[in-house]
Formats: sequence, C-alpha cells, structure tokens
Amino acid sequence: MNVSTALRILKEQGYKYTEKREDLVTLFAKEKRYLSARDVLNHMQRSYPGMSVDTIYRNLTLFTDLAILEETEWNGEKRYRLSCATQSHHHHLICLDCGKTRHIDSCPMEAIPVGETGFEVTGHKFEVYGRCDECQAN
Repeated sequence: MNVSTALRILKEQGYKYTEKREDLVTLFAKEKRYLSARDVLNHMQRSYPGMSVDTIYRNLTLFTDLAILEETEWNGEKRYRLSCATQSHHHHLICLDCGKTRHIDSCPMEAIPVGETGFEVTGHKFEVYGRCDECQAN
C-alpha cells in the first residue's frame, strides 16, 4: 500500500481528506515498521501540538477497519503498520527491538490438520517475533 492508495480508499469509503490523515499515512509509509499509538502521537504532535490520543486511536481504528493498516500486539500493546502491497498470502517476521518486518511466503496452516476436526477456518494470522540482523549486530 502507498499513500495515494490509502487516501483513495478513504475517499471511496466516504471519509474526508485531511492533511492530518495524509501525514499519518505518510508516517507509516516512511517507517516500514510497526508503530505504537504512542509512537504515532509523539510524531504527530511535532506538527500538530494539540492533537489528542483519542484522535490518534480513532484514526488508527478507522485505518485498520479499512485495511489501510495492519495491526498486531506484543508486550500488551497494539502496534500498527501500513498494509502490505502484495496480495499473495504471506506472514511476517517481526523484530521486537526496531519493529521492522520481513515477509515469509510459507504458511504453517498447511501442516495443521484442521480439515479433520469439522472446524471451518475463516482466517488466521501467523507472526514470528525475534531480533533482526541489524539489531543483533548492535
């Protein structure tokens, strides 16, 4: 996903364009990693000193609902990143130090025999947490 695609989705879904929303999406496009709401608030308050945490959460929720952002949770805190541009099925390796992600194309669901259980799988999420090579070197 890129900034123009995200803004187009907002417009198509009936949400108005604001400079703050564009700046928020641009932040995620530049970062290429998971960010906490606190990270986003700290960044946005540099340009918009009066911006509240409620505004941040409201927009993070909206962007997640519209699939502009992906959401995960670690250490009891939700984190967000711009949705992947690829439409192919994949999962992520996530660095717990810097938050950067890498795609992995294999899927562990193929090895789980859920078909024999009578359970209908409607979706799944698989993430591997650790430390990237750059963070290990530091």
